[in-house]
Amino acid sequence: MYSKAFRALMIQKMTDPEGPSPVSLADEIGVSRSSLYRWVSEADTLDIAVNTEPPSFTESMQRLSNMKRPQDWSAEEKLAAVLEAASLSEEELGAFLRSRGLHDAQLQQWRDQMLIGLEPKPAKRAETKRIRDLEKELRRKDKALAETAALLVLKKKAQEIWGDEDDDTDR
Repeated sequence: MYSKAFRALMIQKMTDPEGPSPVSLADEIGVSRSSLYRWVSEADTLDIAVNTEPPSFTESMQRLSNMKRPQDWSAEEKLAAVLEAASLSEEELGAFLRSRGLHDAQLQQWRDQMLIGLEPKPAKRAETKRIRDLEKELRRKDKALAETAALLVLKKKAQEIWGDEDDDTDR
């Protein structure tokens, strides 16, 4: 179910003296503790070697090819990268950019986009004012229409009660 590389990495983490406890590792990766212990005990028979050497150039390139391109990052990932980079020194920033496959120009562009996104939109303010004015005018016209309708109803009732003004008949 799990690849040899994944199991080897978990075995390496479990056997590392400074590594996480088996309980925390199991919770972190979502594998049962019994599976982790079984992998450690079967490491020799499954030919899973604990790799203590740094990864080769080919492995590094494969890991880089599996990374998402900066253009494909979500807004949350970009924000996290900008915030994390802001707290780093110049030396740490270089290592951070290399590890993420970023350039300083991309980071600056994302920072600028975020600042632009925080600015109030003047066009929206104008639209909001226009909507408010139109709603005010609509309320005024509704009131005038209601008043006209009420006057028309009163006029009809008055005609029913007193008759037409043109009527000259005696009573």
